[in-house]
Amino acid sequence: MPPAAALSDDDRLVVAHCAALSFPPASQPPPPPTTSSSSSSGAGAGASFQVHHASHPYPCAAFAFPPSWSAAPGWAAPGRAAFGDAEVDPSLFPSLRSVGSGVPARANAAFLASFRALLDGSPLQSEEKKNDNLDMVSRAVAEEKRIVFTGHSSGGSIATLAAIWFLETCTRRGSVNQAHPFCVTFGAPLVGDNTFNHAVRREGWSRCILNFVVPVDIIPRIPLTPLASATEGIQAVLDWLSPQTPNFSPSGMPLIISQFYENLLRSTLSIASYEACSFMGCTSSILGTLTSFIELSPYRPCGTYLFLTSSEQLAVLTNSDAVLQLLFYCLQLDPQQQLRDAAERSLSAHWQYEPIKQSMMQEIVCVDYLGVVSSTLPGRQMSSTIVGGLELSKEAMLSLSAAGQWEKQRETNQAKIDGASCTKIREALKSLNEYKRTCELHEVSYYDSFKLQREVHDFNANVSRLELAGLWDEIVEMLRRRELPDGFESRQDWVNLGTLYRRLVEPLDIANYYRHSKNEDTGSYLSKGRPRRYKYTQEWHEQLQRISFGSSLESCFWAMAEELQAEIANGKTFEDVRDRVVKLESDAHGWSMSGSLGKDIFLSRSSFVIWWKTLPENHRSASCIAKLVPL
Repeated sequence: MPPAAALSDDDRLVVAHCAALSFPPASQPPPPPTTSSSSSSGAGAGASFQVHHASHPYPCAAFAFPPSWSAAPGWAAPGRAAFGDAEVDPSLFPSLRSVGSGVPARANAAFLASFRALLDGSPLQSEEKKNDNLDMVSRAVAEEKRIVFTGHSSGGSIATLAAIWFLETCTRRGSVNQAHPFCVTFGAPLVGDNTFNHAVRREGWSRCILNFVVPVDIIPRIPLTPLASATEGIQAVLDWLSPQTPNFSPSGMPLIISQFYENLLRSTLSIASYEACSFMGCTSSILGTLTSFIELSPYRPCGTYLFLTSSEQLAVLTNSDAVLQLLFYCLQLDPQQQLRDAAERSLSAHWQYEPIKQSMMQEIVCVDYLGVVSSTLPGRQMSSTIVGGLELSKEAMLSLSAAGQWEKQRETNQAKIDGASCTKIREALKSLNEYKRTCELHEVSYYDSFKLQREVHDFNANVSRLELAGLWDEIVEMLRRRELPDGFESRQDWVNLGTLYRRLVEPLDIANYYRHSKNEDTGSYLSKGRPRRYKYTQEWHEQLQRISFGSSLESCFWAMAEELQAEIANGKTFEDVRDRVVKLESDAHGWSMSGSLGKDIFLSRSSFVIWWKTLPENHRSASCIAKLVPL
C-alpha cells in the first residue's frame, strides 16, 4: 500500500467506491461499485456487514460496516472503565502489544465486542475456522481479489479492527504482500490507545488504514471524553445524526448536545495540551499534577488521516501527534460563534463526506512536516490553500510544527544509533566472539572462563560487556521514552543485532551474577537479576518471528543450569528436580541443533558437563543429550 499522498489512480477510484458504499442515497440500498458487482450480508449480535465484489478498477471485495446509532452497547460497553476501554484479545490481535513490557493494547470495549460478535455469529467465517479465518475473505483472497474494509462513523471503527485482524492473519501466513489489504473509514471515532497506535505503526500497517475526516466532525473525537458518564449526551448526538430518527435537523437539537459538545472541547483541550507538552520536551511537574487530578482519555489516532478542507482538498497526515493536535484546533470556537451554532456545525459535518469522491481525483498534500523542512521537498508541500482550507490558527501551526519537529528528532536519533552506536556494538561483539573462540581452543566454555576471571582476556571481555550494556540500555530507554521512530522495533537488522548480542553476552552477565553469589542475597537470575535489555531484545525477536512469547530463553541456559546445581548442592535430591532437568536437557538439545545455543556447553571441561555427569547413570543413558556429551 503506497503512502496516501501517492495513491494510484486505481486506488483512488476504490476509495471513491467506498464512499459510495458508506453514503448511499436516502431510501436506497448501497450502490454496487460496478454493474457486475454482487453483494451479501450477515449479522451477529450488534454487528453487521455487506460484501461487494467488483472487477473494476481491479478485482476486489469490499466489506462495508454500517454505523451503530445506539450509545450503549454500541459505543460504551456497560460496566467498563471511565473511557470504555479494555485490553484487546491476544488471540485475535497478538501484535497489538508493547514489546519489552508485554502490556497488551487497549481499545474501545464496545467496538471490540461488536467485532467479536461479528466473528462468532455471522457467515464471515465458517464453523470449522472460527477465530482463525474470515471465510468470506478467504474465498476472496483465493480468487486473487484485493480486500478492502470500509465504514462510516462507528462502522469505520469496526472496519479498522477487521483490517488489523486480517493483517494479523496475513502476517502469520506471510501473505501480506499478496493480499495487500487496506481500510477506508469516514468520520470514524478513535479506536485504541497509544500502545494500539504504536503497534500498528511498528508493524507497518498504518499506511493501510486511511481515515477521512471533515475537520469539524464531532464523531471522531467522542472517545476523548469519558464515555461511561456521557452516555446520555452521546445518545442524544447519535439520535440527532441517525437518518432513522425524525429530529435529523439542526432545529431539533436539544440542549444536552450543546453541553456534551462543551465537555468534549474541554477533554480534547486537556489531552492535546498534555501531549503537546510531552513532545515539546516540557519537564514541569505540572504535567504529573494534571494527570493526578484529571483522568485523560487513553485513545489516540491510528493510521493515516486525510482531512477534507473547506476548499475540498485533502491534507494527509501520518504523524499521530499532529493528528491529535488538529482534532483539537479544528474545533476551536470563533470568538463571534455561539456554542450552539458550533455544535450544530460539528454534527452536520458528519454527513458532509460526499466531496471526497471528487477530491480523490485532485492532488493530495502531505502536511506531516509543516514548518520543519523545506516546502520544496517532494510530497511535503504545504500550500497556502491547504492552510486556509483547514482554518488553522497560529497556535495550531506552532503545535503542528512542534509535532513535526518531534518526529524529525526521532529520525535524527535513529540515524545516530545507526551510525556510531551500531559501529561500537559490532566492534565489541567481534571482540567477544574472538574471546569465545579462544576459550574453546582451550576446551573451556567462555562462560566458565569468564566466571573464574583468571586471565587478562577475561578482564577485557568484562570491559566489552559493560560497554555493550551501556549502549543497549540507552537504546531500550530511548524506545521506552518514544525517542525513536515506531518502525525501529520492526527493523530486521536491529532485531538480528539484538538477538546476536543477547545470545553472546547474556551468558557473561549470568556468570558475573553467580560469580558474586548474588543469587544467595537477591534470588535467582531469571526472577530477580535479569536486566531489561535482555528481556526486551528477546521479546523483540519473538515478535518479529511470530513465535510464542517466552520461548526464546536460550541465552538463559546457564542461569537455569546454575539454579539446578545450587538446589542439589543445598540438599534437594535428583528426584526433586528431575522434571526440570529433563526440560533443560530437551531445551538445550533443541537450541543446540538450531544453532541458537553454542555447542561449547558440551565441551569436556564445561562446568555443565562436569555436573551433568554426576547425575544418576540410568538418567544419563536415556537423556536426549547423551550423544552430545563427550565420554
